[in-house]
Amino acid sequence: MSDRIGLDDTDRAILRLLMEDADLSASALGKKVGLSQPAAWRRAQRLQEQGVLTGRRLDLDLAKLGFGVTVFLGVKLGTKGRVSLADFERAVSAIPEVQTVEHVLGLYDYRLRVAARDIADFERVLRRRIMTLPGVGNVDANVLLSEERLSGPI
Repeated sequence: MSDRIGLDDTDRAILRLLMEDADLSASALGKKVGLSQPAAWRRAQRLQEQGVLTGRRLDLDLAKLGFGVTVFLGVKLGTKGRVSLADFERAVSAIPEVQTVEHVLGLYDYRLRVAARDIADFERVLRRRIMTLPGVGNVDANVLLSEERLSGPI
C-alpha cells in the first residue's frame, strides 16, 4: 500500500506558495490560487492532517550570526558491528554545530551539515567533537561555497 497522497493542481499551488512563505494567511493563499479564504484554509488543513505539511521552518542567516563556514561531512563508520547506528546518531545530534544528520547509502554512512565560525573553529569541532564520536572511521569534508535553495518537485 502506498503512502502517497493524491494532490490536484490547486494543492500543488498552495504547497509552492507555502514553501516560499510559510506565514501566508489563508486569505492571501486563497487570493493567489483563486479560492475563498475558508476553502484555502480547508485545503491547507487537509494537507496538514494528511501529513504533507509537517511544520514550519525558520531560516536563519548564519553568516550574520557569526557562522561564516558551512561544511558537509561524509562519515564512514569504522566499527559497524560494535557501535549501533542509534548510538552514533544520538551522539552526533548532541553537537550544536551539526545542523543536519542524514543516514545515506553510498560511499559514506552519514552526511552531516556543520556550521562553524571559521575554518579554525570547524577544525576544533572536527577534532574534539566529531572524530571522538563512537565508531567514526573515515571522514570527508566539502566546504560550502554558495547555496541556492530550490522549491522541489511540486
